[in-house]
Amino acid sequence: MVSTPFQHDTATHCPYCAFQCGMRLSGPRESVVVDGDEAFPVNKGALCIKGWTSAAPLAHPERLLNPLVRNAAGDLVPATWDEALARVAEAFKSIRTDYGADAVGIFGGGSLTNEKSYLLGKFARVALGTANIDYNGRFCMSSAAAAGIRALGIDRGMPFPLEDIASAEVVLLAGSNVAETMPPIMQYFEAQRANGGVLVVSDPRRTATAAAADLHLRLTPGTDAVLANGLLHLLIRDDLIDHDYIQERTEGFERVRQIAATYWPERVERITGIPEAELLQTARLLGRANTAMILTGRGAEQQAQGVTNVLSFINLALALGKVGRPNSGFGCLTGQGNGQGGREHGQKADQLPGYRLIADPAARQHVAAVWDFPEEELPGPGKSAYELLDSLGPEGGIRSLLVLGSNVVVSAPHGNNIRERLESLDFLVVSDFFLSETALLADVVLPSAQWAEEEGTITNLEGRVIRRRRAFAPPEGVLTDLELLEQLAARLGRERWFTYASPEAVFDELRAASAGGAADYSGITYEKIEAGQGVFWPCPSVDHPGTPRLFAESFPTPSGRARFHPVLHRSPAEEPDEDFPLYLTTGRVLAQYQSGTQTRRIGELEDMASEPLAEINPTTAERYGLADGDMLTLETRRGAARVRALVTENIRPDTVFAPFHWPNEQSANLLTNPALDPTSRMPEFKVCAVRIVKD
Repeated sequence: MVSTPFQHDTATHCPYCAFQCGMRLSGPRESVVVDGDEAFPVNKGALCIKGWTSAAPLAHPERLLNPLVRNAAGDLVPATWDEALARVAEAFKSIRTDYGADAVGIFGGGSLTNEKSYLLGKFARVALGTANIDYNGRFCMSSAAAAGIRALGIDRGMPFPLEDIASAEVVLLAGSNVAETMPPIMQYFEAQRANGGVLVVSDPRRTATAAAADLHLRLTPGTDAVLANGLLHLLIRDDLIDHDYIQERTEGFERVRQIAATYWPERVERITGIPEAELLQTARLLGRANTAMILTGRGAEQQAQGVTNVLSFINLALALGKVGRPNSGFGCLTGQGNGQGGREHGQKADQLPGYRLIADPAARQHVAAVWDFPEEELPGPGKSAYELLDSLGPEGGIRSLLVLGSNVVVSAPHGNNIRERLESLDFLVVSDFFLSETALLADVVLPSAQWAEEEGTITNLEGRVIRRRRAFAPPEGVLTDLELLEQLAARLGRERWFTYASPEAVFDELRAASAGGAADYSGITYEKIEAGQGVFWPCPSVDHPGTPRLFAESFPTPSGRARFHPVLHRSPAEEPDEDFPLYLTTGRVLAQYQSGTQTRRIGELEDMASEPLAEINPTTAERYGLADGDMLTLETRRGAARVRALVTENIRPDTVFAPFHWPNEQSANLLTNPALDPTSRMPEFKVCAVRIVKD
């Protein structure tokens, strides 16, 4: 594969969250200077502490620079690429021969470029013939995606540009701590409030975001749908809904009206813990605003009822008549770097490029024609992320696994079970740039190029397709993931389908494969992205400008109307009881990111957050005899984690918060519940029952 030349001053994008801040890199790899790119219209030069330090891993002394293979003594030792790839290909071939193609699985990541996400999906179906591919974005955006498709006909997290936030009179932000998870976005909320707007945040914690809001709705964990239905009840009761919009642009409202009637304020206050006066204040703010937005984050979505939670907030936005209106509407805030693009082009178990369903005969025919591959040889849908991981080993039937861009030992729920499943595999191969906790279990570890060493595209949380530009060639002996997949496909006898001159050639094939699909990239080119600081999909032709704002005229549903969905709140899969009397909720902190594989190796970030701190209310701490800084053990029915107490009024007395960035005995995901949403297959990261054991 031909790579672009080295550049001494490179405009590219941050490797972390879906805000995808524009940045400029200059200087040598060992001492890169990072600057915010003021010309990029999304972050306008602003970066968070993770962005400013994002170049530190490029020359980190722990970086993997050679393949590793496990020897007869059980140790990982250096090997050549030829030795490592031969071992991977031999294992995959042998397992496929003995147990069938579906005995080989692939687990991808939401940080992969569009080109890598696309090629990984193609590699699974064409090079391996397996149905079993999914990715860690299933743990991030799947509930919002499923709800968006059901209600609005399409999943683009933000159906309008971020700049529209500043002109919204009222914003309801449900379950998102953006002040810590993507700090540069706060400039839009600050502008909104400076323009006279009101920000309302619902969250069990008084987060940095909630502290910046005009009104904080401190709800009981797992009661998001009750809140939304209760607000809808008040809007209907006080005739603050848009009757004309409902009649002309939606369907299914009457059944939703009937259900909302049962969520009277006293009931909602009892279940959510939100005072009736605050419910009424929120409803009137939303109902009387000319422009209003409702935005959801992982708090509402990472639950076993995540899809219905999001649908209940979409119902609210539709009843207000705001979806598709200027400076208004519903959106969900994508989390991972390419969480949007990563879920569009085929690394999900049920999906083909362009957001097509793999079970759809027309979709299969289209993609098979682009690939020049027999349609009948394409596998069908496979297992979702947690179900795939839970099926590893002889009992589950998936006997080998390729992990690309993920650290599932730390990031997946019920971590003890996932470690056991990985250890039961016949063969595990991991591609990463550090020896992550998952890589430590592998039979073969393959060193990967990092973000500043590759070309490609990313789709940010707005649906804006942008360029990732290469500032440095990868270190000698390190391949990009695209090169890895090409070389491995050749060793599997599938070279004909995996020969590309450049990442741009992969993107051009992606464009053809996505043409006519919901996520249509066919009109997007590298040149077009360069000329316009990104292109919003759908973009169905090269002369199309892209689509920054959706739903202005109609919805991509069979009727052209948005669909209300009746939502009856269900309790979390696990609630507190005598043995486990508190709620546990998990999330991110400012100075760390995801499983911490990169950020836990950066000195400045470790100085800010070197260990997980469990937020505990003073009343709760007193009951357990805890002082600020004490060590304690959190226990659930699945495991135990040792953490330090942070005693704070910012958490409800019935709730404990623990961040999930740390491994081993500090891992919050040893505790979390793998109960799955029946539609999205999202695990219930945000709610389970926990007890505190004082050391």
